[in-house]
Amino acid sequence: MNRFPIWKYLLILIITGLGLLYAAPNLYPPDPAVQVSGQSSALKIDQGVLDRAEKALNEAGIEYFGGEVQEKSVLLRLKDIEQQLPAKRAIQEALGHSEYVVALNLAPTTPEWLTGMGASPMKLGLDLAGGVHFLMEVDTNSIVKTNMEGYASEVKSKLREAKARYRSVDLEDDREIVARFRSEELRDLAVSTLRKEFPKLQLQEGGSGANLEVRATLTEQEVKDLEDYAVSQNLTTLRNRVNELGVAEPIVQRQGRNRIVVELPGVQDTAEAKRIIGKTANLEFRMEAKPDALVTNKEYFEYRDERERNAFGGAWLERKVIIKGERVTNARVGYDENGMPQVNITLDARGGEMMHRATWKNVGRRMGTLFIESRFLPEKSVDENGNEIIVQKRVDDKKIISLATVQSPLGKQFRTTGLEASEAQELALLLRAGALAAPMYFVEERVIGPSLGADNIKVGVTSVQIGLIAVVICMLLFYRVFGLAANIALAVNLVLLVAVMSILGATLTLPGIAGMVLTIGMAVDANVLIFSRIREELRNGMPPQSAINAGFDNAYSAIVDANITTLIVAVILYAIGSGPVQGFAVTLSIGILTSMFSAIMGTRALINLFYGGRRVEKLWI
Repeated sequence: MNRFPIWKYLLILIITGLGLLYAAPNLYPPDPAVQVSGQSSALKIDQGVLDRAEKALNEAGIEYFGGEVQEKSVLLRLKDIEQQLPAKRAIQEALGHSEYVVALNLAPTTPEWLTGMGASPMKLGLDLAGGVHFLMEVDTNSIVKTNMEGYASEVKSKLREAKARYRSVDLEDDREIVARFRSEELRDLAVSTLRKEFPKLQLQEGGSGANLEVRATLTEQEVKDLEDYAVSQNLTTLRNRVNELGVAEPIVQRQGRNRIVVELPGVQDTAEAKRIIGKTANLEFRMEAKPDALVTNKEYFEYRDERERNAFGGAWLERKVIIKGERVTNARVGYDENGMPQVNITLDARGGEMMHRATWKNVGRRMGTLFIESRFLPEKSVDENGNEIIVQKRVDDKKIISLATVQSPLGKQFRTTGLEASEAQELALLLRAGALAAPMYFVEERVIGPSLGADNIKVGVTSVQIGLIAVVICMLLFYRVFGLAANIALAVNLVLLVAVMSILGATLTLPGIAGMVLTIGMAVDANVLIFSRIREELRNGMPPQSAINAGFDNAYSAIVDANITTLIVAVILYAIGSGPVQGFAVTLSIGILTSMFSAIMGTRALINLFYGGRRVEKLWI
């Protein structure tokens, strides 16, 4: 009686051993670091970049260690987290802002033999480990300008249709369309046409003589609606991009009229995150301009590939855009018949129709694919008070990645080539996540500490320690040898809880620590039920061995019922809750499952080892 077969003991040892293995990475805290990568994924990072970064840190008097060149980046570990921002500024000044991204990072210190076995530390939420905070500003002026450029083109078309001959139609200050006429009759015809066709535009007549004019502007409400659309679209796109990065428990939310806050807890590659989040990469498809086309109707672009640029320079493309990346619904990386990377693109219904119409009329002509990168570079300026300030200057880089002959009309699905594998992967990610409605730039970047303060976190950790010590003492005092077995099982339970959360990639938050404290109580609760039943059977005159067997068997159903009901509540909390509530629910759910294993099977295995197969006259319980 009260004996386990060998395989059960082996199973318990194997599970406990695996728990210790996968919980071990949490004993190695990460190092504060600065990471350097390229603005473009095609930019090669080598030892020379590391040498320049190290020189910048030495000149700034910042202590560092462990500089290393990785596959696409350079990483320098710092001795003090307070030196991260000064180190970032020093390296950025040394390398320049145009080609390199310098970002804050937390470099893992887990030994390679652990990572090689798939073991990694538990993800911590913002309230425990902090993370990276980005404050981004949406360039809402650009979407207003783009919108007004579209209006200007349509105004010209409608005036021509109405035979309201104009001297010129210009866009001034990016927000006002000015149409000039030679007579009042033509101006009046233009005003009636524009009021009918463009009700959202405010019209104002002016000028005199043969220089009469009509000024068209958007209403304040329309401008506000455009700005709201740009911020909302960028918000959605950023969330999609963060999801593509696989960041746990991110925060992406609007702040004020045109700013967005992005907080990424526990990211391992903040440089990559910063580059993907802040990058405006897009595509434009245009037909190659005819040789006799007017200069006003065509633009010259260089090839992006260095070999083609050296051989051909560039090409003239029509100013008229067939479609942009906004029409893309899906983008995946593939390889052509020559093994070269390509991006397989799927358009929405409207985009497919526009592409088909444009290519159907131009079979035999060449169509160019423009790869567009927009970024903001800091530039020193002087304000009206004579103070030196830093302003963000937008730089648009448009280059041809493909110029191919249209063999047959294209539809919703087609492919584009001309990119390296890493660039194709990045472009597919950005197109798949959605295009930004307007460019953005980083206003602020910093490592954020625990949101509830170091003191509160210390209290949270201390509460687990005090709770554990109190339970251990009480179990030893009340149940003696049985209490010792329960305490050992409780320690195993905590190890398994941390290990499972690390394996599943669950995020531990401060409420999750509360779930751990509750798990400690619930874990010994099962043992209390079992030990109380054993005491009851002993008082009823049952022999010790039979009392042990009856105590475990009879309390089993009550323990399972109690834990299942609690697990149901935890699942409901996770389903309907968010943030801290979900953190609590995850920890509690995993704790319930591990405690049932340790409190029932683990404790009984220890009791069986001590009492099983022996003649026992008295139990120390």
